[in-house]
Amino acid sequence: MTYKFRIGLRPQWLLEGNAEQPEQPLHDMLSLLSAIDATGNIAGACRACGLSYRHAWGVLRRFETLFGTQLLITRRRQGTVLSPFAQRLLWANRRIEARLMPTLESMASELQEELEKLLPETIPHLRLHASHGFAVEALMQHMSSHPPGLELRYRTAIEALASLERHECDLAGFQVPTGAFEAPIMARYAQWLSPDDYLLIHLAVRNTGLFVVPGNPKGIRGMADLARPDVRFVNRQIGSSTRYLVGLMLEQAGVSIGDVQGYETNEFTHMAIAAHIASGMADTGVGVETAAWRFGLDFIPLVRERYFFAIRRTSLDAPAMQELLDIMRGHEYLSYVRQLVGYDATDTGRLQTLQEAFG
Repeated sequence: MTYKFRIGLRPQWLLEGNAEQPEQPLHDMLSLLSAIDATGNIAGACRACGLSYRHAWGVLRRFETLFGTQLLITRRRQGTVLSPFAQRLLWANRRIEARLMPTLESMASELQEELEKLLPETIPHLRLHASHGFAVEALMQHMSSHPPGLELRYRTAIEALASLERHECDLAGFQVPTGAFEAPIMARYAQWLSPDDYLLIHLAVRNTGLFVVPGNPKGIRGMADLARPDVRFVNRQIGSSTRYLVGLMLEQAGVSIGDVQGYETNEFTHMAIAAHIASGMADTGVGVETAAWRFGLDFIPLVRERYFFAIRRTSLDAPAMQELLDIMRGHEYLSYVRQLVGYDATDTGRLQTLQEAFG
């Protein structure tokens, strides 16, 4: 049987009070600000949030009093816009969500698995360890309604492959750039990828490159521009494959990491990189095209990456693994991956040996 509950974790803002003023959750206010930003007026925001006009104004006025500043600016015949303070609040919330949501989703999946083990007639889940990606995220959504489901823990590629080697997961996600950087990246993974023990499931090909603000006012064209003193960079976390790729691309461009302003500034997901740049905290960073598009950023392509799941050969015939392959090859999932900006689903679900994939 399949249990119908799903665990979800979400970040929550609280405005801490004092003995006379209890703490105030900011969820309704942030939802309203986001809707006003999207619709351009309060009436449309009320419809989007399912709130009455009077209640919405009450929420906004209460927080204007608490913050001591305006949240909205209303101009005749120009509609309602967010104040600079409200815009900064909204961007901070977007950065927090982009940074924390993958971690919270991973924790929720782990908690779900632990709880279901205590219930009768539980079907063991497949365990996926992988770095965050949009096709991975979509696969979790499509698997959620198909028993036995999929337990996801976000890990760097090397952490995921090491987990597979220790039998702590059933699938390990990793990405490999095509072209000149393929060999050094594969050399990092080699100790965990024995051709005799593992097979690969092709997930997708994706575009990776530099994010820049719309219009690219600083004229950034490639990795060599990261050495410029007027360019602020935001990097991925230590241990991530993207960070290692950044180092290879800088070396190829003849740029020392010591000359890159912001090289030690870290974010944990492509969306967090995009949010960091879109909020004005950096000028550029490296990530997949989908994230740039979702935050309205311009994108400078640098490499194409193939994303794989490594599995043990002995697990291929397991019913749960065959169910996963059926979903990956199904019309619904393929249609979703194809509409992701910068993704190519031509070979999604294809089984390969390491020799077939890398020669």
